[in-house]
Amino acid sequence: MSDLNFDYSLLIPEFILAGTAGVVLLADAFRRELRVSRSVLPGIAAVGALAAGATSLLFVNEHDNFASLVAVDNFTTFFRVLFAATLFVVVLGSYEFVSREIRHQGEFYAMLVLMTLGATFLAAAQELLTAYIGIELLSFSAYVAVSLQKHDPRSGEAGLKYVLLGGVASAILLYGLSLIYGSAGSTSYAEIGARLADGTEDVHLPLLLGLVMLIAGLGFKASAVPFHMWTPDAYEGAPLPVTAMLSTVSKAAAFALFLRFFSGPLLPVVDDWRWMVAVIALLTMVVGNLIAVQQHNIKRLLAYSSIGQVGFMLMAITTVSDASASALLLHMGGYLITNLAVFMAVIAFYNHTGTEEISGFRGLAETNPYLALVITAGLFSLSGMPLLAGFTTKFILFQAAADGGYLWLVSIAVVMSTVSLYYYLMVVRQMYVYEPAGQPDADSATVHDERRELRWRVSPASYVTTGALLLAIVFVGIYATPLLTAADRAVAVLFPA
Repeated sequence: MSDLNFDYSLLIPEFILAGTAGVVLLADAFRRELRVSRSVLPGIAAVGALAAGATSLLFVNEHDNFASLVAVDNFTTFFRVLFAATLFVVVLGSYEFVSREIRHQGEFYAMLVLMTLGATFLAAAQELLTAYIGIELLSFSAYVAVSLQKHDPRSGEAGLKYVLLGGVASAILLYGLSLIYGSAGSTSYAEIGARLADGTEDVHLPLLLGLVMLIAGLGFKASAVPFHMWTPDAYEGAPLPVTAMLSTVSKAAAFALFLRFFSGPLLPVVDDWRWMVAVIALLTMVVGNLIAVQQHNIKRLLAYSSIGQVGFMLMAITTVSDASASALLLHMGGYLITNLAVFMAVIAFYNHTGTEEISGFRGLAETNPYLALVITAGLFSLSGMPLLAGFTTKFILFQAAADGGYLWLVSIAVVMSTVSLYYYLMVVRQMYVYEPAGQPDADSATVHDERRELRWRVSPASYVTTGALLLAIVFVGIYATPLLTAADRAVAVLFPA
């Protein structure tokens, strides 16, 4: 016990997030006594996110751990910054939505912060129970946040489905972790790796069962097929900012655990689990992209789109190596930027129109050309169009998977990327091809003035967030070197020379 490092300064970003959640709840509960309005709550959450991200940068090139439970290294720092930045963007871009749609705003912002806290523990965990606690903190916060749009019956239904299926998935995951613990005799990642490297002939069956359950549990958290059925319902019923968090932070956290655990402790038994991940990657990219074609609700379309993206990311786990891991982190960064841009634009659109149907985007290029541009750039980036982030990151990801010997899987991924372009174009067509509702006749003498009257503007916060994300999409698409360098440094701790 005396050899353990209990330097609490290593956990400063996590303390900041936990403190932010507590301050938000207390400020909301005692706002009358403190004589403050609810408008300060998103400010507190945003400042907490900025502080957590900024202090995380102090640990760049740090190689330490807290009590052999939490690693503090470049891999952890990469995800700390990524999650904190995502939280900041979601809080800033959804302020107007939350003020109008969410009654319990203190609880709402606290849940978003706690989701981020759970995700950081997932990325940093060095021990099975620590990872499981991170998963449950992330999951339970998401269960509550999904159901907080009280006036929408879909929100309560989505929360109920999510918590029931999530409970089953957590039980499966925990049982899988217990089998791995029984096979290796330890919950420490380092000791598990050392034990499995010595041979698994005497524990092969329980270890194999544990791997199956582990992949099933993590597959649920990442929305991989066939563990994805909760995703479209939860995405559709959840408040839009929560949907944005589920599609970004939740998935990135699951893949952080995938990388940390499968590239280290489970690497000695890679032949036992590689084929499982390859099959799931194939099913996920095919099912996600094909079912997305049939959707008419933008949140359900983005749900199946994210499922397809998970299939692409799982190729990097299948071909686990320093190159594929770096490509995965690069793609994950580009995916988070792109997905957030789309969701922030959709939130701004919903604030004005109150609709989530794809048909509701009809004529958006006439009524708000700026928002139509942001959504189009985001959707084209998700499909992998050149000069945008999605093309660059996806190209490097596919190249790494092909170099790893899975060219057949990459070929299917390319076909599915082409399919994704079709359903993204369905949204673009509504915005640019069709006239908006209430559009004046072309023969009208005052048609130009009447069309100008149909135009509307988004809030300043929406302009800031969508504008910054749009620039980031283009920047990463043209010059991805800074993000790739950060990804290389992050995975270097997983694959030491």
